[in-house]
Amino acid sequence: MTQIKTASPIRKRFGQNFLHDSSILERIVSAIDPQPGDAVLEIGPGRGALTAALLQRLERLVAVEIDRDLAAGLRAGFSPEQLELHVGDALDMQLADLGALPERGWRVVGNLPYNISTPLMFHLLGQVGAIHDMHFLLQREVVERMTATPGSKRYGRLTVMLAARAKAQALFTVPPGAFHPPPKVYSSVVRITPLAEPRVSEALYPTFARVVNQAFSNRRKTLRRGLSGLAEIADLEAAGLDPGERPENIDITGFEALARRIDHTEA
Repeated sequence: MTQIKTASPIRKRFGQNFLHDSSILERIVSAIDPQPGDAVLEIGPGRGALTAALLQRLERLVAVEIDRDLAAGLRAGFSPEQLELHVGDALDMQLADLGALPERGWRVVGNLPYNISTPLMFHLLGQVGAIHDMHFLLQREVVERMTATPGSKRYGRLTVMLAARAKAQALFTVPPGAFHPPPKVYSSVVRITPLAEPRVSEALYPTFARVVNQAFSNRRKTLRRGLSGLAEIADLEAAGLDPGERPENIDITGFEALARRIDHTEA
């Protein structure tokens, strides 16, 4: 499993840390377990190490790469029959732009730059109906936030918004030495599987997002103070919530109940 040869410098603005450890690459591919016929989308293939590993099991895959120099190296290293490459920002990409929705949905994978991982996660969650599953290599702290439980230090907006549409499972930790250049933190591989039935309906989702966003923007404040202007004490109590509680102690059911109450009072 080799990476493409490229003279492209490492660009700090893209948060590039290239995975080179063959044993980690093998573990990631084993976790993904790609099957012939799967529609796989790789975000940020970089120098192609994971791309090459995946193509040992797949005839072709689709990828999006923002760095034009790296994209040139990928085109030189893989044939168009193997790799359908799109040059651009994954944050601007819509899965619908890639053509007809695959029968089983997209299997999205990638070693994501730390600086875009959270906004990209929210971007993809907005298209979760087109996704079969996602496997990402992320900063360990981000994965801890994704899989946190109410009352824990890492529990927050990302935890709740993800839980509304998908299930996250931390798979294994990756040390800094597996990358070039090595980051200053540990990474983790996470599997994200969309729920067959979202826990929050599409109709309620905008209000739910407003509640969660405002609550965790004021996470040190009580619900009474942090949600001022959006929810009254009567709304909190009607949703079964203690106005004196803080948002990190509220599970998704509580936020959903409050969103439903606000939706009802605003109607």
